[in-house]
Amino acid sequence: MFQLKWLWHNMKGSRAAYIMALMLSILCNALYIASPYFQSRVIDTFISNDNAAENLKNNTGLLWELLIAMVLFTLLRTGLQYACQMYYEISSQGMIYRIRTFLFRKIETQDMEFYDKFRTGDLMTRLTGDLDMVRHMVSWVIKGCVESLALFTASMVYFFTIDWRTALCILAMTPAIFIITRLFSRRAGPAYRNVRETSSALNTAAQENISGNRVVKAFAKEDYEIEKFRSRDEAYRAANIKAAKVWLKFQPLIDLAAGSLAVILLLFGGWFMIEQHLTMGQYVAISGLLWAVSNPMRNMGNYVNDWFRFMASAGKIIEVYYEAPKIIDRPDAVEESEKLKGDIEFRHVSYHIGDKPILKDLNFTIKAGENVVIMGSTGSGKTSLINLIPRFFDCTEGEVLVDGKNVRMHKLHTLRSNISIATQDVLLYSDTIDSNIAFGNSRLEEEYVRRCAELAAASEFIEKLPLKYDTIVGERGVGLSGGQKQRISLARALAVRPAVLILDDTTSAVDMETESYIQHSLGEELDFPCTKIMIAQRISSSKNADKIIILENGRITDIGTHAELIAREGYYKQIYELQSGINCAAESEVGA
Repeated sequence: MFQLKWLWHNMKGSRAAYIMALMLSILCNALYIASPYFQSRVIDTFISNDNAAENLKNNTGLLWELLIAMVLFTLLRTGLQYACQMYYEISSQGMIYRIRTFLFRKIETQDMEFYDKFRTGDLMTRLTGDLDMVRHMVSWVIKGCVESLALFTASMVYFFTIDWRTALCILAMTPAIFIITRLFSRRAGPAYRNVRETSSALNTAAQENISGNRVVKAFAKEDYEIEKFRSRDEAYRAANIKAAKVWLKFQPLIDLAAGSLAVILLLFGGWFMIEQHLTMGQYVAISGLLWAVSNPMRNMGNYVNDWFRFMASAGKIIEVYYEAPKIIDRPDAVEESEKLKGDIEFRHVSYHIGDKPILKDLNFTIKAGENVVIMGSTGSGKTSLINLIPRFFDCTEGEVLVDGKNVRMHKLHTLRSNISIATQDVLLYSDTIDSNIAFGNSRLEEEYVRRCAELAAASEFIEKLPLKYDTIVGERGVGLSGGQKQRISLARALAVRPAVLILDDTTSAVDMETESYIQHSLGEELDFPCTKIMIAQRISSSKNADKIIILENGRITDIGTHAELIAREGYYKQIYELQSGINCAAESEVGA
């Protein structure tokens, strides 16, 4: 099976420990026949034998040898079981550590399309519950199967050495167990895949509502979301019950077949004792070791049960494990030794999502150090345009150039480390403000962190916090206003001293005075050369721009400065008049 090959591949470094664990499992379970063997010798020699009293008197040493051997073999088996379990833990934990680390690295290096495809709650399920099921498979299911097989084989071999007739009678029930298990396995697979899917949906619902609790409360939708979660919880409960019913339907049959071994031994074993094919000691040995045959039969259903749980979980993990990002470094991409200058050019760039065109034949140039503003109505393609520069997506047609070179010819790390982005929707980590600002460069000096905060107009409110820059912000910046989070996001973007600074409506939640201060800081006080590209809706943000690009329905409809654009009819002039109140003033004069 592919899943087992995948497990073996990920055991690299732990394979020796796992093989040792399997060998110890076989040895430990083979040693279970030692005690019944010594027990039968004691009974046949010192209890049921016609000369038992004489043997006890003349061979006391043999009795003690047999008793001591029973104790020593029991201690040996116990010690080997401890070592065996340790090897299982070492190998399984090592394997899961490697898979989880690789999986998280794989998720982190995926492109944006991956996150559109997989839900956050589903990815969390794969990193936690699914991986626990994989570890359970390695450290328990495979272990149990090997132990059951070793125990069953050793016991049956021992039974055949005692009396082949009795052994055949006991072995006769084995086909029935395998038939029942086969019927169960056909129905268990779909049932456990459904359990896995409903579990993922449940986790996704919980994750979305916990992270978006403020939106829920803002619209007073607690009852609605509770009911939605309850319905998914009900689906998960129903799927588990359905899967359990499949198992419970076959479990009694397996238990019945396994339990019938005691009846078979009582009938046929008793008859063979009467016929003197078995001695009392041999009967007791077989009776005492009968569990070694019945338990593996009973456990077979449990192992099949867990096997299908593993198959469902492993399939989901493997889906992400082998997911390859589409946006990667080209083999001929060049590693830049110097910092990028910040020249940007779009040549006949078009971008589609599926069959839907988002950007159409864009052509423009931005010189290093320029301040460029992109404006347009909602859905015009502004965010898609800026996402093409750091290669979050690749254009469908044309080419995007940075410093005269196609972005595909830059190493991704070099390209993105020279481009800083501050978005309107800010993500802050549950850490100190200082650490959030220095996220792009953890070795940043404290003085420069404060300098970036000043440039972003964030230092004033930070200094008023109880622990100032050491204040822990809540998850996603809970406890800070929208404007405060945006200013910390801007400070974080400035802290890496980028060659290109992209601001996606970053000052939308700040007041006009703060925005003016930020515009002045970005224009006059930066101590490093930087090309600035800003998505903005306020005319106050674009007045001093070197170039303003107007987007409508994915096309560039106008390019110019503030003075040039208000001098001609178009989108920019309409926004200017609307925000400055010119039309309102004109209407008032007409009305008068």
